[in-house]
Amino acid sequence: MRLTTYTDYALRTLMYLAVNRDRLVTIQDIATLHSISKNHLTKVVHHLGQIGIVATVRGRNGGLKLGSEPSDINIGAVVRQTETDFHMAECFHREKNQCVYASACVLEDVLGAATAAYLSVLDGVSLDDLVQKTQGRTGKFATVQALQFHPRVPPTV
Repeated sequence: MRLTTYTDYALRTLMYLAVNRDRLVTIQDIATLHSISKNHLTKVVHHLGQIGIVATVRGRNGGLKLGSEPSDINIGAVVRQTETDFHMAECFHREKNQCVYASACVLEDVLGAATAAYLSVLDGVSLDDLVQKTQGRTGKFATVQALQFHPRVPPTV
């Protein structure tokens, strides 16, 4: 099972917002940190806002924040809401299935069970679980909480 870039960006955004709960965050902050497309990230954040996972504050000093507590955001639910489908093979597409084994094959059942198990594991994880476990690790994300982005203030003349 492979997540789309869309879901990857959604999860990165949520993790970043979870460790920066003391301030509003901009899309540019997240895009810059992860070296990802601001335009694509804007679409992801818009969707997260529509489904209520992210709250947006408009205006000059606006930004993003989590729409609920990290412990209330279920990763399995996020993945289901951001992935377009979980069709792992042609046999999952009834109308497009051209496989010669389809009438006697159990691959669809096996892959369906594997997908269900995959989602079941994600259903047992909250955003808070991800952030708590990640903060104990070393590497790039370990510094995310300490990063502060400050808007540029034009020099006074």
